[in-house]
Amino acid sequence: MSQVKLILREEIHRLGDAGDVVSVKPGYARNFLLPQGKAVLATRGRVKEIEHQQRIIVDKLAKEMKDFEALKTRLENVVLEFDAQVGEEGKLFGSVTALQLADQLAEKGQKVDRRKITLAEPIRSVGEHTVSIRLRSDVVANLKVIVRAVD
Repeated sequence: MSQVKLILREEIHRLGDAGDVVSVKPGYARNFLLPQGKAVLATRGRVKEIEHQQRIIVDKLAKEMKDFEALKTRLENVVLEFDAQVGEEGKLFGSVTALQLADQLAEKGQKVDRRKITLAEPIRSVGEHTVSIRLRSDVVANLKVIVRAVD
């Protein structure tokens, strides 16, 4: 049996990711992948075009990683301080939320989307806390947050 070479346009489970050149049986290509628009025939021109686009994407990702690493360094040098009213045993009457952290970061010139700030639950105690900010799936900055009691 012969195989047909195709370029995937989207991720296909157990076959490959978008942009991959794969070999499949002719019936699978003719009856499913091609009519659904999930793949195109792999001609020399298309393969070269895909390779060029992948090189552009790799360059763009390298630049983005460099930018994310620089942002991570800047964020890890920032210390956020909050003054809050405290009840017995050092528990806050309110809490410090991801929105408050994002607002204070913006005031210090570091704009970060609040949804990237990882808090299992809002900060409700006095002291020093470490908060993770997921800039990308593989780049995480640890932010130092200090909560002080106000009389």
